[in-house]
Amino acid sequence: MNVAIVGATGAVGGEFLRVLEQRRFPVDELRAFGSRRSAGRELTFAGRTVRVAVLHDGCFRGVDLAFFSAGRAVSREYAPAAVRAGAIAIDNSSAFRMEEGVPLGVPEINPDAIRAHRGIIAVPNCTAIILCMAVWPLHRASRVQRIVASTYQAVSGAGARALRELHEQTRAVAAGAEPIAEALPYPIVHNLFCHNSPVGPDGYNEEESKVMAETRKIMSEPALAITATCVRVPVPRAHSAAINLTFEKTMSEPDARAALAAAPGVRIVDDRAANHFPMPRDASGGDEVLVGRIRADDSQPPGRGLNLFACGDQLRKGAALNGVQIAELLLRCVQ
Repeated sequence: MNVAIVGATGAVGGEFLRVLEQRRFPVDELRAFGSRRSAGRELTFAGRTVRVAVLHDGCFRGVDLAFFSAGRAVSREYAPAAVRAGAIAIDNSSAFRMEEGVPLGVPEINPDAIRAHRGIIAVPNCTAIILCMAVWPLHRASRVQRIVASTYQAVSGAGARALRELHEQTRAVAAGAEPIAEALPYPIVHNLFCHNSPVGPDGYNEEESKVMAETRKIMSEPALAITATCVRVPVPRAHSAAINLTFEKTMSEPDARAALAAAPGVRIVDDRAANHFPMPRDASGGDEVLVGRIRADDSQPPGRGLNLFACGDQLRKGAALNGVQIAELLLRCVQ
């Protein structure tokens, strides 16, 4: 296949390159696009050198598959152009996620919706993906009635500049200097704060609103009761979530463990004796969503409530890996 990556020099774009190579996705020609500042930069993919170009009229001619990770405005303008040129657009921005008729794809959860695409497929918000990967196997076993999620979101979710800022602030504090915040609204080292997205009149920040709306769409449960609190924490990569569930019918702890153990893309990490549970450090660089702290919620009627803790790599399953898995699913459909 002829593949294009838009935003190839960004954090997610670079992860797309790595994941495509690691999973040996059949790429005949790779085109890399970036900003004018990145134009001419050379990237390496599968032993080849790829030069970054600027998006222009006709740049998607002959492309079969285009991955977008350059932000909402770029996706809005160029993803439809890619589709008109005959490509399938897999978009990692928020541009099309809640648009009617555009699948919000997680292959382990809604493959039928992905297959029914009309040219554009949206990759969900990274936190929503990780949350749904932990909840979906349980929802299939016994319908989830309500979700309360508190997230601990890595700095990588704010981009490469914020990630550099975490490292710079860590060095500054170690040297006895004051940390300087530029990419993020407050110093992140030795700190945490409300997710750095606008807060609406209802008191929810934009990230919380995305997680709630997208979870409903991914799971095809428009009336699902869900509330979220999203927090930025001083972790380089891999998001975490504390999840409290209410079930319509009984869900025992053993049944929950069995459902999670059988779920693709999920790995149980739950060693009570060693006090070892999912950690961002263990999830970083991995493809699985780690789930643990599985225990009954004793504040609810017996068998009706459950607590979980989940971790997943924000740049991989939360973004690039999920996009490549969508492409793999589509490829299997035509083989």
